[in-house]
Amino acid sequence: MAFTIDRKKLLPCLLAALVIAADQITKALVVRYIPPFSIGAQFFGDFLRIVHVSNTGVAFSMGDSMPAALRRLFFAVVPLAVIILVIVVYFRNNTFTALQRWAVCGIIGGGIGNLIDRFFRSAGVVDFIDVKFFGIFGLNRWPTFNVADSAVVVCGILLAASFLLSVRTEAARNSPTES
Repeated sequence: MAFTIDRKKLLPCLLAALVIAADQITKALVVRYIPPFSIGAQFFGDFLRIVHVSNTGVAFSMGDSMPAALRRLFFAVVPLAVIILVIVVYFRNNTFTALQRWAVCGIIGGGIGNLIDRFFRSAGVVDFIDVKFFGIFGLNRWPTFNVADSAVVVCGILLAASFLLSVRTEAARNSPTES
């Protein structure tokens, strides 16, 4: 059985590459020009700040107090295996819609962007986007994030919404119509 890659599957991979590039370029600029644990710029008063922090944990710094070996296993090796699995499923699956293919590739790009930091930055993942949250959920500011995190969240929401929409469309198509 020959393995061929369809162009409609390759084109969305450009989004993954773009996310990785934007993520790593912005992180490199932050590391170069903003001292750690300081504010480099503020916009709209203090609504949006560009800061320089490192995260050795995962979302919201969960797990940053775990021993280093466990953190490496759970936050680098396991996610790498998951990304490889997602890539394999992506290229073997022929039922994804165009939106789903683009969303999956955005998630892959964000995942790889953060994995690069986990493997090559001893201080952890560089986070730099800091947004005021006005006390919602008891948070004055949303936890600091980066381009890769944004891609994973936005594309994850798009992917979930597209799956829900396709399930709803399929259910409507299969339901008996009333005369």
